[in-house]
Amino acid sequence: MNEKAFIDELSRRFPNEPEYIQAVEEVVNSIGDVYDKYPAFQRVNLLERLCVPDRIVSFRVSWVDDKGNVRNNMGYRVQHNNAIGPYKGGIRFHSSVNLSILKFLAFEQTFKNSLTTLAMGGAKGGSDFSPRGKSDMEVMRFCQAFITELYRNLGPDTDVPAGDIGVGAREVGFMFGWYKKMTREFTGTFTGKGLDFGGSLIRPEATGYGNVYFLLNMLATRGIDIKGKAVAISGSGNVALYTAEKLLQLGAKVISFSDSDGAIVVPEGITQEQFQEIFDLKTLYRGRIKEFADNHPDICTYYPHERPWKHVRADIAMPSATQNEVDGDDARALLANGCIAVSEGANMPSTPDAIREFQAARILYAPGKAANAGGVSVSGLEMAQNSQKLNWSSEEVDARLKDIMANIHAQCEKYGKEEGSDYIDYVRGANTAGFLKVARAMMAQGVY
Repeated sequence: MNEKAFIDELSRRFPNEPEYIQAVEEVVNSIGDVYDKYPAFQRVNLLERLCVPDRIVSFRVSWVDDKGNVRNNMGYRVQHNNAIGPYKGGIRFHSSVNLSILKFLAFEQTFKNSLTTLAMGGAKGGSDFSPRGKSDMEVMRFCQAFITELYRNLGPDTDVPAGDIGVGAREVGFMFGWYKKMTREFTGTFTGKGLDFGGSLIRPEATGYGNVYFLLNMLATRGIDIKGKAVAISGSGNVALYTAEKLLQLGAKVISFSDSDGAIVVPEGITQEQFQEIFDLKTLYRGRIKEFADNHPDICTYYPHERPWKHVRADIAMPSATQNEVDGDDARALLANGCIAVSEGANMPSTPDAIREFQAARILYAPGKAANAGGVSVSGLEMAQNSQKLNWSSEEVDARLKDIMANIHAQCEKYGKEEGSDYIDYVRGANTAGFLKVARAMMAQGVY
């Protein structure tokens, strides 16, 4: 396969979609030799069929704000691939949302869901609507208008959305309630629901906890203990907060958080009491991370409009905010300051330049499609509980999550371990394992 020619042609067909092309290029460049081993894949043009979404639904969302003004946003659902199960992926509400970002996320989701070994295809959706600064009633009216346009394309065996950036329990609840009203059915069509109406224990924690469980498996390959290690985290949403919670339980030292306004760095690490203060600030009061810095100027430095990476001396970095937040300069700064491992809590948070730096340094580097698969894994477990009309205990869900993350690591090790070396290329391992399962399913089902 000529990888460059493939990417050039895809770029020509889909111009102005850099995030999507970046995601495809990273996968294609790491599976080319595997693809070439299967002439049958090439005969049916399988790679192009896998890279181009099955379907894209786009629509206008009109809603009324609290002043009676009619507002308009765009809504999307990218149903990328359902070869191994119903479409599955989050909904993102953020002003940055566009089709390129959603196509990249849906593409990544397809491979991530494949790695979990659960029966879930890949999808992603969202809107350029931002809940920030909106009242609960405005958010509710927007969610209802969004689902009015989308509900015909959803269903427990068709497409099962969840939350993402800007979409938490409040937004999922509003969307599920309106879907239920429009369809007159109570089914497990959304995940991330409230515990009182079909949600799963451990779901809010799952992406963060799962990332830590993957990290522990990674560190074990080199005999490294997490206890006492300084860990830099970006973001301050569910992923970042529950990553920090689990790290603190294990005796690690959490030294940073961030949001869209800036970053805090606490060189000596936060205490459990300080973590609870940050957790309450973000989850209860929807506050900004700067408020914690203002309250603790003696222990903390605030960097407005920055990520923490150039300002930390960290053993481990766990980017958990958004795509392309770690560039080449950030990676070089992390390495110069002693970073030995990077485990991604966000989707594609490292640029290609950053990934090259991490891999050249031969540190432990886990891409998001492997390391942050815990969230969708527990979404899959929520779907199973809904289907059986059962509720599992938090201990049972957590044990299943640990097993899934260990299995994902084992797949990455199997396909990513370099011959004659102890080094594991987790990018190659994750992409190859995810690709082969979806490819075999597509081949078995014919051309459609």
